Amino acid sequence: MINYLIFKKQLNILIKKYNFLKYFSIGKSVLNNEIYCIKFGNGNKQILYSAGIHANEYITSILLLKFIEDLAIAYKNNSKIYDYFIQDLYNNSSIYIIPMVNPDGINLVNNFYDSDSKIYNKCLNISNKYPNLRFPLDWKANINGVDLNSQFPANWKLGKELKSKEGYYTFAPRDFAGEYPISEPEAKSLYEFTLSKNFDLILCFHSQGEVIYWNYNGYAPKNSFEIAKDFAQASGYSLEDTPYLSSFGGFRDWFINNFNKPGFTIEVRKRYKSTTYGTV
Repeated sequence: MINYLIFKKQLNILIKKYNFLKYFSIGKSVLNNEIYCIKFGNGNKQILYSAGIHANEYITSILLLKFIEDLAIAYKNNSKIYDYFIQDLYNNSSIYIIPMVNPDGINLVNNFYDSDSKIYNKCLNISNKYPNLRFPLDWKANINGVDLNSQFPANWKLGKELKSKEGYYTFAPRDFAGEYPISEPEAKSLYEFTLSKNFDLILCFHSQGEVIYWNYNGYAPKNSFEIAKDFAQASGYSLEDTPYLSSFGGFRDWFINNFNKPGFTIEVRKRYKSTTYGTV
């Protein structure tokens, strides 16, 4: 389990122990929690990792915290990860890591808010309209009931229409795309931060399925498939096309569409049950 306070505590431990790690906030959540980004490296090639955009996929936040620690240890010890010297990686690349895009939602799923609090009951009232979803276990949205990974301007309107037909036409525990693109502060922070940089590649971590989605609506920028095959070989995950109903309005969708650069969704963990849209 993890919540925002535990995340901040672990992050502060890493920053104090490894002073070559840099961190800063890219913005704030609905409930005024900072959305932290950790920078590793000083090279020209810029890469973005993001996780924890869906509340009940908080395992991805834990995964990226561990990844930061592994990078830091290897850099300090001048050692390798997967036969690659991490000091070379540090010198050649700048890796930006955002482990928890949706801190409020992750707090909700992990029972951070008291059951008699206004926040908890607001979300419970939203969830009660969807009795097929368990509360708070199936909550994917931010604290307002908007799916942050359906917020981006990449065929957003079509994505909203498709999910509305499935019953998610208003604030919901999952799959409601919002009243307009980039309406939520968490999505806006990620959107504006990405525009402010010149990322060569992005990796978006979700859960679950042990698959890698590597194209957007059948289109992939140059070298995407070759990179995806390397990821698949390293992880043992399969390469798949994004399910159609999840193909619009995602952060990675927008990145590929807007910048014409490779973007990948990594679905960690084995799938334990089927869902309407998968987990992207």
